[in-house]
Amino acid sequence: MTTTRVLFLGGLGRSGTTLIERVLGELPGVCALGEIVHLWQRDLRDDERCGCGQRFSGCDFWQRVGISAFGGWHRVDVHRILALRDLVERTRHIPRLAGSSRFAKEFITLVAEYAGYYAKIYAAAARVSGANVVIDSSKHSALAHCLRHCDEVDLRVLHVVRDARGVAYSWTKKVARPEADGDEMTRYAPARSALLWNAHNAAFGLLRRRGVAVRRLRYEDFLTDPLGSVRRVAAFAGLDPSVMDLSFLDSGAVRLTGGHSAAGNPMRFTTGQVELRRDDAWRDSLLPRQRALVGAVCAPLLKAYGYPLGSTAPIPPARRGTSEYTSTGAGR
Repeated sequence: MTTTRVLFLGGLGRSGTTLIERVLGELPGVCALGEIVHLWQRDLRDDERCGCGQRFSGCDFWQRVGISAFGGWHRVDVHRILALRDLVERTRHIPRLAGSSRFAKEFITLVAEYAGYYAKIYAAAARVSGANVVIDSSKHSALAHCLRHCDEVDLRVLHVVRDARGVAYSWTKKVARPEADGDEMTRYAPARSALLWNAHNAAFGLLRRRGVAVRRLRYEDFLTDPLGSVRRVAAFAGLDPSVMDLSFLDSGAVRLTGGHSAAGNPMRFTTGQVELRRDDAWRDSLLPRQRALVGAVCAPLLKAYGYPLGSTAPIPPARRGTSEYTSTGAGR
């Protein structure tokens, strides 16, 4: 059976996944697709803009992918896929998704059908682009748990984490969605984002325990050593970084070309030279009581990931066994 190698970027939104995806998408043999979990609604239904600037319906890349995958996007039943999403791809379903052979037959059939749509897109994107690896930065932990049951997908998960207090502050910001003609991205209060940070990150630890290949990358470590981080992630994805031209990247900046990200953070439209620097505005801008609340709620995982519990302490370098792990094995 032919499989498609997929690097799935997972974690909670506002953790730096879009920037990391954009950088990895510059590697030869890699095709970055954006957040495919939103393609059905935002692109097929609402015809929002691709990362190239064109409406989805006017993007030649995505039209070729649709023809290769389904014989054309008009043959895709969006309502069916969204209904399947509600039935199987929700955080509350993760205990069932992680339960191996204890599925009800009807449930596992629905999971297989839902994951199959993604497998078709991944395979078609690889064919159209000629890539060896496709990146899906959907982030959703439940989707990653669905994909582990799909035999057509060679799943590698890059679990991206960022200090929960920085994530919480980012969720309070107003961020426009230029592809949606003036709409804004969702915003969460710090308490809500802290709960989501715990739930999503813990779910990726569970995925690893189910035998899926998972590598954790702290966003702060990526910004400290982007070249080293990219080389390690490329090797994890099955590529050979020793033969790659990485001249587009140095320790302080990256040169980004255009891409075809289907959905995601507005940064997917950015091209040219982009500075790579830490954004620690949360240390001053997040209210002390909010920093304390998020720190308390997320303390166990913050400590496990090597983050200091004090909001003024610097983040120490990654230590083996705290910031990174890799597990390989049968994920079915």
